[in-house]
Amino acid sequence: MAQHVAIHPVDPQRRLVLQVVDQLHAGAVIAYPTDSSYALGCHIGDKQAMTRIRRLRGFDDKHHMTLMCRDLSEISTYAKVDNQQYRMIRGATPGPYTFVLKATHETPRRLQDAKRKTVGIRIPDNTICQHLLEVLGEPLLTCTALLPGDDLPLSDPDDVLDRLDREVDVIVDGGACSIDPTTIVDLSGDLPEVLREGQGALAALGL
Repeated sequence: MAQHVAIHPVDPQRRLVLQVVDQLHAGAVIAYPTDSSYALGCHIGDKQAMTRIRRLRGFDDKHHMTLMCRDLSEISTYAKVDNQQYRMIRGATPGPYTFVLKATHETPRRLQDAKRKTVGIRIPDNTICQHLLEVLGEPLLTCTALLPGDDLPLSDPDDVLDRLDREVDVIVDGGACSIDPTTIVDLSGDLPEVLREGQGALAALGL
């Protein structure tokens, strides 16, 4: 059974955040709230935990996972961002957007799209997320908690506990989330391409 950790959504208890981060370093797969739905996450360097998440989601190693980052400075380690892209991302984040960017040479191949050499990047507007990332000190490897056969991602902590109690190691209960997905924008080509219009307004991107 998963460890159930209730963290205040506005004023997260630091001792509980530290507990979750300790579990991530120990190889845990966690379910946690974001500014869209709940998500699944693990330490960026943990191949076994990443494999578990892929199995839970029912997708293969060709499917993009996302790096949940604290801020723009952290993005530059893993993705190539030019001045125009930087201004776009800065104007829209933190917020419910996922950006697909060309990966840097420092980004492990297993985190990249095998053919296009791209990586998904997020800067969430969620207090619990931001506290986890601050203490972790590096991005969180993540994907939406949308389980095989479901039309909508998990957004209610009771549903998360019911569906994932025996599948993950830690469930971070931060209250209910939105069911609206992030807006996905591909910035890896010559022009921005909206791959999915979700919660994030296109106007904030200048599109």
